[in-house]
Amino acid sequence: MIFRILSTIALAVMFLAAPANAQSREVPFWASIKTEELNMRVGPSLEYKIDWVFKRRNLPVKVVRIAEGWWLIRDSDGAQGWASANLLSVRRSALVVGDGLAAIRDAPAQNAKLKWNVETGVVGALGDCKTGWCAIDIRGHAGWIKQSRLWGTGEP
Repeated sequence: MIFRILSTIALAVMFLAAPANAQSREVPFWASIKTEELNMRVGPSLEYKIDWVFKRRNLPVKVVRIAEGWWLIRDSDGAQGWASANLLSVRRSALVVGDGLAAIRDAPAQNAKLKWNVETGVVGALGDCKTGWCAIDIRGHAGWIKQSRLWGTGEP
């Protein structure tokens, strides 16, 4: 019985500590949208009007300010607004940017085997970046892409 009570308390502390840790992060930092729709508000509460709505799960965003459960985020175009922190994730993603198709290779090198090409605007889960290349997973298909073709990498 005591074990169950202690386990329950430990779980509660873990769930409550996660938002606290996110709130205490040093800004700026990278995050991603974890819902299908995300209301962007002109201020940090439900009292403020919705300025626009993101309709893109996993889209990378830059968190530039934190205020009591709300994050001021900026997208790849420089637009910014306030979003509820519980609708965002610190899990990293990246957006393919630039002109033309971007090569996904089987290793972090220009002469590595081409696996496939992706279009600008594709979003994937971001892995480690090294020597100008980043590991990326796009719906279960993994490879390496030039870091210069991604938004959401490096120092925010």
